[in-house]
Amino acid sequence: MTTCSMDLDCERCQCRGEENRNAILYTLLSQNLNHGWGSQSPPQQRCLCQKRRTVCLQTPQVTCQAASDVLVKTVSFMKNLPSFHLLPRGDQLLLLDSCWAPLFIMGLVQEMVTFEVMETPAPSMLKRILLDGQNRKQEPERTQLTLAGVQRLQCCLNTFWSLDLSPKEYAYLKGAILFNPDVPGLRASLYIESLQREAQRALQEVLVPLHPEDQGRFARILLIASTLKSISPALITDLFFRPIIGNADIIEVITEMLYEITGKRLTLSLHTAS
Repeated sequence: MTTCSMDLDCERCQCRGEENRNAILYTLLSQNLNHGWGSQSPPQQRCLCQKRRTVCLQTPQVTCQAASDVLVKTVSFMKNLPSFHLLPRGDQLLLLDSCWAPLFIMGLVQEMVTFEVMETPAPSMLKRILLDGQNRKQEPERTQLTLAGVQRLQCCLNTFWSLDLSPKEYAYLKGAILFNPDVPGLRASLYIESLQREAQRALQEVLVPLHPEDQGRFARILLIASTLKSISPALITDLFFRPIIGNADIIEVITEMLYEITGKRLTLSLHTAS
């Protein structure tokens, strides 16, 4: 069965035509731009490859609200597991840092959250020259969302939806994802490994009455779940939560939600660009 792996040929950019480089305006502006950056690397030019085009959400207000609701439920899942709270606090934080994104994606699948993106307009070279100094002083550099990354996420969602998981399958699979003994630095790795085996065993047992004729379903579910790690937490953060939390650290936000440090839920407050 095909999983979320995508052949991203865009890594070898095909947009290296010489037509723009021969333009007089391009040459003049390029000289000024390079001079302004000095010894630093100049900003990357706009790539025309479809897979590398930068994108943003079409309806951020709606999508970010749905995503914040999923994150609240994801944190509630961890808070309601007694076995999770029996772990040392350090192990809890390590598992949280490693597993929040895959668990959140599972939440998107379970809640059937769909979204569309649109291409973001590239700033003109003249605008970059004029605003170069101000932007570097005022705004921290962020990784731009690419169409390739978003399509990889959507591919994973579609693959999981094709499995049509039951609520019990979701619960046990999320437990197997959370209790990952391979996370570096764990103090109770053996206990966490036993919790993962327990969750996997429960998942396998629930499949027998639900899908008696599909003997390969258990292995297929675990295989597809392993592809969740191909989706970077940075992509999840920038796509769904950066408009809400601004420059805040998403791990700090989730930690506050988990331990109720501030007593506040994640609320929707979209940051508008100046």
